[in-house]
Amino acid sequence: MPEYVNWLRHASPYINAHRDCTFVVMLPGDGVEHPNFGNIVHDLVLLHSLGVRLVLVHGSRPQIEARLAARGLTPHYHHGMRITDAATLECVIDAVGQLRIAIEARLSMDMASSPMQGSRLRVASGNLVTARPIGVLEGVDYHHTGEVRRVDRKGINRLLDERSIVLLSPLGYSPTGEIFNLACEDVATRAAIDLGADKLLLFGADLGLIDEHGRLVRELRPQQVPAHLQRLGSNYQAELLDAAAEACRGGVARSHIVSYAENGALLTELFTRDGGGTLVAQEQFEVVREAAIEDVGGLLDLISPLEEQGILVRRSREVLEREIEQFSVVEREGMIIACAALYQIAESDAGELACLAVNPEYRHGGRGDELLERIENRARAQGLKTLFVLTTRTAHWFRERGFVPSSVDRLPSARASLYNYQRNSKIFEKAL
Repeated sequence: MPEYVNWLRHASPYINAHRDCTFVVMLPGDGVEHPNFGNIVHDLVLLHSLGVRLVLVHGSRPQIEARLAARGLTPHYHHGMRITDAATLECVIDAVGQLRIAIEARLSMDMASSPMQGSRLRVASGNLVTARPIGVLEGVDYHHTGEVRRVDRKGINRLLDERSIVLLSPLGYSPTGEIFNLACEDVATRAAIDLGADKLLLFGADLGLIDEHGRLVRELRPQQVPAHLQRLGSNYQAELLDAAAEACRGGVARSHIVSYAENGALLTELFTRDGGGTLVAQEQFEVVREAAIEDVGGLLDLISPLEEQGILVRRSREVLEREIEQFSVVEREGMIIACAALYQIAESDAGELACLAVNPEYRHGGRGDELLERIENRARAQGLKTLFVLTTRTAHWFRERGFVPSSVDRLPSARASLYNYQRNSKIFEKAL
């Protein structure tokens, strides 16, 4: 029970932040077929109940492949894009139509024996995407394969205002009445951009973007994406990453890549500070900056446990408010997770690094090194030549970063006169 209460308290800021926001969610055909699809439906209904305006875009690739195989037809691709001739288009229409109906049915179910039991919602779909043919590229005729020309922004917003979940299929229609097969990633990206969505959420088989060492990349700027695309080559992870970056460049604040195979991946990404997938965002997710008076409460939350343990010298709210300009902080999603202070020692060209603290949950991400570098740069900018630090528990950390043992005699007199012999802190110094 305490864990649940703690989670709910941490999730509450996100619940408030997401209310009345527009999320475009892309679920590929593989995700619809996956055993976890039922849990994804529950999570989408939960988001809807929390006031999120939802546009769901579904794919249909494996379902189309199955129908082609059943009819003895061979699929044809060029540069990874399906060539949709007349016979293939029949399979596309069949697959997309049945999928759309199946998804509508699942979203219409009473969520018996689930947290959303008794919920009722409306699903709306229709000719909301206008398409145009890709035509002939490099001598290859793509026939009925198209690309998004326009998304009916007013129509979709009207449906969202009526509290409907809008379902978009990977089919588009031309003003002349033609039907085109579209990539669901293209539909989702254009919908997110044209609607001015707050988020684009892309489901894939993996947790998110996996780097060359097999580790999850939790956050990226759009300008960092090309290097990863070059490494990935032509695969679905690259398609998702490219779509996420394109949406951000088009004005969508944040794009997320999450796993359709992981139970609760969507909720973990949206309602926890670290998420569970990969975030692509224009703004910095985590920033190192100078502290402001509004940070005093966050600083107290961070350093109070360390003061209780005797690791840091106690500082009252009044002291922090008075000395706030001395502090640099690391802010993550509105939370202060690390801090450090620089005090210039009177009548000397030396400074003191003090109150270096990192939230225990974030102590292995190099935040201490980031703050140390910032403090050193600030000290140099002030013309200081030496940086002192007094510590009782972390002497090894500072020694590993170039600090050498020192003594009270080496401290400038203004600081030496304040040395607390009862605390018996070890003294280190570093030439700048």
